[in-house]
Amino acid sequence: MNQASSTGAVTRRGLLTAFAATAISAAPTFSNAAGFLRGAGDIRRLRMYSGRTGERIDTIYWIEGEYIREAVEEIHLFMRDWRNNKVKAIDLRTIDIMTAAHNMLDTSEPYTLISGYRSPETNAMLRRRSSGVAKNSRHLRGEAADLHLRSRSVSQMARAAMACRAGGVGKYTASDFVHMDCGPVRSWGR
Repeated sequence: MNQASSTGAVTRRGLLTAFAATAISAAPTFSNAAGFLRGAGDIRRLRMYSGRTGERIDTIYWIEGEYIREAVEEIHLFMRDWRNNKVKAIDLRTIDIMTAAHNMLDTSEPYTLISGYRSPETNAMLRRRSSGVAKNSRHLRGEAADLHLRSRSVSQMARAAMACRAGGVGKYTASDFVHMDCGPVRSWGR
């Protein structure tokens, strides 16, 4: 028996397991998205899949007003530039927007991450291939994510993200993904 078990101390894993097992998740409505981002929820959980690396993440990263450092670090690693494995801290506001929008969509399907952090080398390469890649992209700062859900349309995802009133939302219907970032409130695309 380990010391934590014998002394009755609560471990991080035990706490997360207890919260995950007892959490009843009612999907927030569009009308209370801003409240969710200000901390109205007790638990924040992020689920994603990367088709590029085959990795999955399903983590509770915020409990009762506190970010869980280890879980946030796992998100940073997951959202790395998969082309060169460079990692940058993802802005917590972007993570919260992604989570709030996902909750409003009332689906258990994990996001498919198209793009998280982009290194300057990757962004320059993508700019050479496409006119739709910004020179000073928020992806370079760890402030943006491009996401897809099979069970929801680009329009549904964009509406949920825009309801957060907390950053930029880009609709890329032809490419079947939504851009979410923590920059100024704005939207584009169709």
